[in-house]
Amino acid sequence: MLEIKNLTKKYGDKTAVDNLSLEIKDGEIYGFIGHNGAGKTTTIKSCCGLLEFDEGEIYVDGISVKEDPLECKRRIAYLPDNPDLYDFMPGIKYLNFVADIYEMTQEDRETQIKKLADMFGITKDLAQPINSYSHGMKQKLALISAFMHKPKLILLDEPFVGLDPIASHRIKEEMREACKGGAAVFFSTHVLEVAEKLCDKIAIIRDGKLVMSGTTEEVRGAASLEDVFLKLEADDE
Repeated sequence: MLEIKNLTKKYGDKTAVDNLSLEIKDGEIYGFIGHNGAGKTTTIKSCCGLLEFDEGEIYVDGISVKEDPLECKRRIAYLPDNPDLYDFMPGIKYLNFVADIYEMTQEDRETQIKKLADMFGITKDLAQPINSYSHGMKQKLALISAFMHKPKLILLDEPFVGLDPIASHRIKEEMREACKGGAAVFFSTHVLEVAEKLCDKIAIIRDGKLVMSGTTEEVRGAASLEDVFLKLEADDE
């Protein structure tokens, strides 16, 4: 569903992502771990066509992000770590705006919005303007907008930030349900316990380079994921 081949992205003299290759298959939840500035966000933004990159190729469902970015975007949902929403809109109008972009039918959008808004407990708030929402409510609205058109590839940058425990549990369930339907999820996180319990596979990036990847069991070995990550960081010092 997502193939990253020898991705390199530079900002001036700084190499943010250095010859990185990864493959995420349909049905997989793939965790992306690294310290601040390791290259996680740059990689994810490159995958969804928001950043041009210097070398390499990225394919979404077999389609080149470079050659056909619009078709790739039709198959993707992307949620940044700090989503920018149209604060002047009521929540329901924003969701219908997103539904229009993805050409969802009236029946599909009504069904999905009701299901997801009920799941996150914000149905009664959808008539209110987004600027009246708390940070957590905005995050929930953004998650609904990401999942409701049933994308094939879901790219999430720190999706659990600002969510209460119940909402975090619900989004994990929604990730797993999407993957059962044939989608793939690729997300960055600092919450190692979440990655360890939720992910089928994990990649660890450091200073733009992939240092470890594989199934969660392969990466973790006999230790905890936290132990592995801290040891890698200590070895670099």
